[in-house]
Amino acid sequence: MEILRNLFYGFPDLWGGGVAHSVMILALVITLGLCLGKIRVKGVSLGLAWILFIGLVFGHFSLNLDEHLLHFLKEFGLILFVYSIGLEVGPSFFSSFKNGGRSLNMLSIIVIALSIATTLGIFYASGTSITSMAGILSGAVTNTPGLGAAQQAFSDLRHIDAPSIAAGYAIAYPMGVLGVILSFVILRFALHINKEKEESEAKSGKGHLEAMTLNTFSVKITNKMIFGDTVKQVRELLGRDFMISKIHRPDSDEHHEIVNGHTVLNEDDVVFIVAHPAVQEPIIALLGEQVEMDWEQFGNELITRRILITKPGINGKTISQMQIRSNLGTNITRVNRAGVDLIATPSLKLQLGDRVTVVGTELAISHTEKVLGNQMKRLNYPNLIPIFLGIMLGCIVANIPFFIPGISESLRLGLTGGPLIVAILIGYFGPKHNLVTYNTISANLMIREIGICIFLACVGLGTGEQFIQTVATESGMIWILYGIAITMIPIILGGIIGRYAFHINYYTLLGVLAGANTNPSALAYVRDQTSADAPSVGYANVYPFAMFLRIVTIQIIIFVFG
Repeated sequence: MEILRNLFYGFPDLWGGGVAHSVMILALVITLGLCLGKIRVKGVSLGLAWILFIGLVFGHFSLNLDEHLLHFLKEFGLILFVYSIGLEVGPSFFSSFKNGGRSLNMLSIIVIALSIATTLGIFYASGTSITSMAGILSGAVTNTPGLGAAQQAFSDLRHIDAPSIAAGYAIAYPMGVLGVILSFVILRFALHINKEKEESEAKSGKGHLEAMTLNTFSVKITNKMIFGDTVKQVRELLGRDFMISKIHRPDSDEHHEIVNGHTVLNEDDVVFIVAHPAVQEPIIALLGEQVEMDWEQFGNELITRRILITKPGINGKTISQMQIRSNLGTNITRVNRAGVDLIATPSLKLQLGDRVTVVGTELAISHTEKVLGNQMKRLNYPNLIPIFLGIMLGCIVANIPFFIPGISESLRLGLTGGPLIVAILIGYFGPKHNLVTYNTISANLMIREIGICIFLACVGLGTGEQFIQTVATESGMIWILYGIAITMIPIILGGIIGRYAFHINYYTLLGVLAGANTNPSALAYVRDQTSADAPSVGYANVYPFAMFLRIVTIQIIIFVFG
């Protein structure tokens, strides 16, 4: 019995209660939290937030860790979590502002600004401390990195911890999950949505997601003006990006011709084209008429296969530099990167982990596989250098002082902002400078989940004693109402603005709103409502910048009002 007591409350003769005690308490909190996170009600779960709640209970009953060890583990877990997020969103961070993504990110900025305005309005009207409001804001928008950023900022500013930040987060989080879904239901009726029409438009890829959607279609060459022109001449005439992956010539028995820029287009040829939805009509108008063609009727002379790039030497090289078409007799028609399809233009730089769609004969494709890799085993080995190098650089950037007018003290990005910014830059620029930053989704997810689990457990353990006292008071109940307001007002107003000012498709709109709140539970709810990919694409497009803004803005709030 004495051993069990010491394991739960610490060995009195060892520093911090001993390693066995500390590891057991941390592991037990995380295990119980993860088990409860599997519980779903109507498809909705509080997920990892249960780790925080279990930590609060343990902390209340003094089943705790040494405060110095707790502080280290909390910060280390936060660094792992934030850095892995930066590496994940880095490759698509800057490209998310191009074309239709620009207006989607503008809407996410509006939603974030509305949530900040709502928070500050409550702060001035109620007199609630800014630390409590920062925690409520983080919980209301289910943004755990924001919680860490607020705690780190206040610690840097006042050199003490503020338990009310975590308390506010824990109180507001449950309604942060449910409030978004309730707001979506309200928006559906307020905007008079025809679900069938919206889903049809979402599947077509038109609108704000055109730049992230590729369509395939067949066109018969009937325009006399381009008879005898090459594909390169047609592309220059049109001034748009597209790829011709296959061609059928009615006067030829061969169906394995690989299309390149020098391929001549003749009367009645039928071409199979890959292009963005916005380019489809101009292409058809220039070439001739759209037709239905069963390309499988020509047998297996020309096949299509997806190949995974796994050779590090290819990282950062353009498609033209690879000379796949001229040397191997195959054609790369599209590149899938982080779930988004890109047209395989000659200037596009390939990255480790890209999945390229290749057209050619069976023999030519087998040779192409050897050149590109297509061996998952090579990607299973983690690239640890960019992780530890980036964390080291992130710690340096975290401590670089900068000044905000009106604040006497020099400020820093802290251990949330520094690693995040470095990770985004490494994730985006690394492949362009032949630095291999790729890690498998599972490896990156493992780092991220371990980091956030450790962080949430430590936050709960460190603030459990004060949390129960806060919830039991009248102010704790009022904080729940504050959280509901911060969750629902920006979502509903943002939905109305997105619909009537930006004319965004309903399902894309819901994905953007879920992404602006960095709320995966809300995205899961929307995905159950439709078979279109629009919610996921909208979410993925705004998530990187929204996460960055949530982390940075909450630190500014603490710096200015703390």
